[in-house]
Amino acid sequence: MPAPSILDNIAILIARISRRVVQIRDLAPLAGGSIQPAYVVTLADGARFFVKVGPPEQRERLRAEARGLEALRKAAATRVPQTWLVGGEGRHYFLMLEYLDLRPGDAAAQARLGRELAAQHRHGAALYGFDRDNYIGATLQSNRQEADWVRFFRDQRLLPQLQLAAANPASAPWVGAGEELAERLGGLFAGYQPQASLLHGDLWPGNAGFVEGGEPVLYDPAVYYGDREAELAMTELFGGFDPAFQAAYREAWPLDAGYATRKGLYKLYHLLNHFNLFGASYGDAVEQGIAGLLAELR
Repeated sequence: MPAPSILDNIAILIARISRRVVQIRDLAPLAGGSIQPAYVVTLADGARFFVKVGPPEQRERLRAEARGLEALRKAAATRVPQTWLVGGEGRHYFLMLEYLDLRPGDAAAQARLGRELAAQHRHGAALYGFDRDNYIGATLQSNRQEADWVRFFRDQRLLPQLQLAAANPASAPWVGAGEELAERLGGLFAGYQPQASLLHGDLWPGNAGFVEGGEPVLYDPAVYYGDREAELAMTELFGGFDPAFQAAYREAWPLDAGYATRKGLYKLYHLLNHFNLFGASYGDAVEQGIAGLLAELR
C-alpha cells in the first residue's frame, strides 16, 4: 500500500470536488507508471477513479496531460477519460480521471478507431503547435506555434532531439548527418502542405484501448496541431495496431503518396527520443533512419 499521506490527500481532494465526506476502500497500484505512479481508487460506495501521482515539481507534466485530454475531448471524435481534478496537497500532485475498464479490441473495434482518428484529424487550426508545451514520454516537447510546418518540425522536433543526442558519445557516428538532414528537410515536402490537424501526439498501442462494446478510448496524450502523417507513422513504429485500423483510416481519409518516404522522418523523431531516454540500443535504428532519408534527398 502507498504511504498514508497519499491516501489522506486523495481523500481530501475527492471530498473537495464531490462536496461530501468520502472513505477510500482500496488504492490499487497499476503497472506501467514509469514517470508517475498510477492507482485505481475505489471508494466505499464503489465509485472508482484513475489517479496519477507525482511530486509538486511534476505539476506541469500533469497539467499538460489534462490540457491535452481537454483538447481531444472538445473535438468529440474519440472518447477520452473525463478529467475530475488536477491539483495537489502537500508533497503530492494528482491527476484524477474517470476510471474506464479497458480491454483489447477486435478488428471491428480497431477499424472504428481508425475512422474516429481520421475524424479527429479533420479538426484543424490556423497554426502548427499548441497553446502550451507538453511532454513526449519524459522529454519536454516545445509547441511554439508556427505558420510553416517544415520550420516547426525542424526547430521544435528534430533539432531539439539531435541536441540532446549530441551529449551522448554513442551518437557520434550519425549526429552530424542528422544535422545535415535538418538543413535539407524541405526537400521531403516538395508539393506537400499538410493541414494543421489535431494530433494525439504519442499514439502507440499503450495509449489506446477499448471499453465494452468496442468503443475506442485515447489517453496519455502529447497533443499538438501538426501533420496527420506524423500520427500515422507513430502507429506503425512499434506495431500493435490491427491492419483493420490502418485500412479504415485510409478509407476515411487517404494519405498522400509521399507518406511512404516522410513516415521515416516522423518515426525518426520518436526513435531519437527513445535514444535520449533509454540509451544507445536505439542508435542503429536512428542511424539507418537518417541515412535512408538523406539518400532520398541526394
